[in-house]
Amino acid sequence: MGNGIILYDTTLRDGTQGEQVNLSAEDKLRIAGKLDDFGIHYVEGGWPGASPKDERFFSMAAEVAFKNARITAFGSTRRAGTRPEEDENMRALLEAGTDTVTLFGKSWELHATEILEVSLEENAAMIRDSVSYLKRCGKRVIYDAEHFFDGFKENPDYAVRTVETAAEAGADLVVLCDTNGGAMPDEVREVVEGLVSRLTVDVGIHAHDDCGLALANSLAAVKAGARMVQGTINGYGERCGNVDLLAVVGNLQLKLGVPCVPEDRIRQMTELSRFVSEVANIPPHNQRPFVGKSAFAHKGGVHVSAIMKNPRAYEHLAPEVVGNRRRVLVSDLAGRSNIEYKTRELGIRLGGNGYDSQKIVNRIKELEDAGYQFEAAEGSLDLLIKKVTGQFEDPFTLESFRVNIEKNRAGASTSQVTIKISVGGDQEITAAEGEGPVNALDNALRKALAKFYPEVEEMRLVDFKVRVIDGRDGTAAKVRVRIESRDSKEIWSTIGVSENIIEASWQALADSVQYKLSKETKRC
Repeated sequence: MGNGIILYDTTLRDGTQGEQVNLSAEDKLRIAGKLDDFGIHYVEGGWPGASPKDERFFSMAAEVAFKNARITAFGSTRRAGTRPEEDENMRALLEAGTDTVTLFGKSWELHATEILEVSLEENAAMIRDSVSYLKRCGKRVIYDAEHFFDGFKENPDYAVRTVETAAEAGADLVVLCDTNGGAMPDEVREVVEGLVSRLTVDVGIHAHDDCGLALANSLAAVKAGARMVQGTINGYGERCGNVDLLAVVGNLQLKLGVPCVPEDRIRQMTELSRFVSEVANIPPHNQRPFVGKSAFAHKGGVHVSAIMKNPRAYEHLAPEVVGNRRRVLVSDLAGRSNIEYKTRELGIRLGGNGYDSQKIVNRIKELEDAGYQFEAAEGSLDLLIKKVTGQFEDPFTLESFRVNIEKNRAGASTSQVTIKISVGGDQEITAAEGEGPVNALDNALRKALAKFYPEVEEMRLVDFKVRVIDGRDGTAAKVRVRIESRDSKEIWSTIGVSENIIEASWQALADSVQYKLSKETKRC
């Protein structure tokens, strides 16, 4: 691996200890494949023996030919008073069938004496016996020194003794873990420098983010000579999470010139982040460095005016480098520069004297004052710009709709909608049911329009969010409804605002269909 950094991903094990993160064995295998494609060197699959799901993952992974990644099994040292060959955890690690095993042991005397309730001598023996046994079984062994930095603060001699014991027993690499996430970058750098000069094997870092310093600590460790960085995609993990490996790659490879993955893989960073987020069913964090949706988003008019002249004015690197894209947001803070940039992006014509731009800005500010928010609803923004500039023709007109909700004694509820629309002078009246009033309204609208516009049948509503704008009016408060729709080609968002949640939903639904039909007309 040359002079580059060895990347060790623990999303499938440590990452799943994060709140709301739950992956099936099949999910883990899909993510492992993506990590392999990206160029991750080690992928920790889980703790065999602790979960049948993990055992199934290792069984399935054994049938896959990974190109770059070594799948590793994770487990603890032998139990106190037990020989390694008789220990169930050791047996499960071997049965996982991986050529690399990651073993963790205690470096903090508090954990040895109070948590495991063993002597310091026995704890050191557990480390030595377990590592040497796995080496005799032909395994490559990565030793994770759990709670190393906490242990070093209280008893540096013993903490160092534990990792020296692992190295002397044959560990191929020793990883210093900031398990509680409380270490500071300066101390990490000092400690790692000392260990790198003292140990005969490579040193790694495993940082948690409880103080918001996991990335800083990982970079400090690398500068001090660490060869391996352990972390997770998107920083998933227990409590405040682990270091985000994508931020590690972005900073090391793009900022410090330290190789981590092949150059042609860097563009996969954003896709990998979103893929793992989707599989884990965790909403993406928009402000995530390098790969977040907002990482290259510009809202202030001064900023937009500047990036139109030179993007470097407000961007630390080109978003395309990491597979992301530049976004210009339109809101009540927008200036003419935002509108002109956005209309070019959307392919909408504006008058050349700036009059159209100013009209659009004024209208957006009026609507945002009333509770609309266009930065997360580009479908509604597209329609608004076209309407203000006279470039929009309604594909249909609502004549009326009626919503009925019925709940019976058994607790079951049903929703029915009757709707009347007109298209070019022709009227259509239809009815539909749904799981709720919005679903029924969506079904009825598309059913009524299908006669005139068959393409609406391929539309699907994929997300629906309601937010109270100002709760001081209680149940009479205005609400903002945001709908996300998709077809085979794209995903778009639309919004509606009203004191009536059904009316706000109708606005967002109507915009969604109008956006779809305006795009189809444009393609034709």
